[in-house]
Amino acid sequence: MSAHKHIVITGATGLIGKALCRRLMARGDTVTVFTRRPDAARAVLPGATQYIAWDAATGGTWESVLDTADAVVHLAGASIAGRRWTPAYKREILESRTVSTRTLVEAMARASRRPSVFVCASGIDYYGPRGDEPVDENAPPGRNFLAQVCVAWEGEASRAADLGVRTVMMRTGIVLDRHEGALARLLLPFQLFVGGPILPGTQWWSWIHLDDEVGLIMRCIDDERASGPFNGVAPEPQRNRDFSATLGRVLGRPSWLPLPGFVLRLLLGEMAPALLIERQRAIPAKAQALGYPFAYPTLEPALRAALARLP
Repeated sequence: MSAHKHIVITGATGLIGKALCRRLMARGDTVTVFTRRPDAARAVLPGATQYIAWDAATGGTWESVLDTADAVVHLAGASIAGRRWTPAYKREILESRTVSTRTLVEAMARASRRPSVFVCASGIDYYGPRGDEPVDENAPPGRNFLAQVCVAWEGEASRAADLGVRTVMMRTGIVLDRHEGALARLLLPFQLFVGGPILPGTQWWSWIHLDDEVGLIMRCIDDERASGPFNGVAPEPQRNRDFSATLGRVLGRPSWLPLPGFVLRLLLGEMAPALLIERQRAIPAKAQALGYPFAYPTLEPALRAALARLP
């Protein structure tokens, strides 16, 4: 492992960004946070070396920081589950990713010394709904909205590779954390004894513990063999009904009350099938080929670890 790098991170105050920054700082790396609100970022995530005001749509004085960066990790983007998918918000989801990535890559092109590696977030939504088909990083893209967002996003990121920057697209699945994300939203109904599968229940959920998501990003920063797309998922995806049963067992709660898909559509609109029903059975083939040692390759220990300090 190589330490003492200078790493620039966008989206550092999000779920993955906070955990990544803390791990990098703990091993001695210099961490620079690019953010729209430096004071707010400093309060949420103390200890970084610099907090630089960053406009994701335009260049500026922040570009000079890239001259000394060894790596750039780009995690910024409007939350997919932030609010109902109106046409305006769908445009924001797309443009917050593509425009910011284009701005970063264009700044790298102008840098006096380019970073060695660029790790850009993406999602397993790239593959679109795939039913029972296992998909590794060689699978073609889907055609639904989120798949096309990922295709456009990765297209902008891949321009860094044309500059000679080793480029990784991290296609992340469901990240297990008790405070944020899908797992946090599932906890309340289970704690109220009304948890259960999301019908049909046979859909695959490709998940990863937060520690492994961060560990895999760090491996991609450090390992010069890592390039192109990586599925940020654990080796054993689960059907939703099995995920729900395991969560109920870990929480000591029943998992018998199914939630019909039409109810989710009424509550959440178009995002419901895309995020909860029409999922992918993704396999981390490239992470396994690199020999990445998953700390949590199976679901029950991952859930127990994620919920260990749950009140």
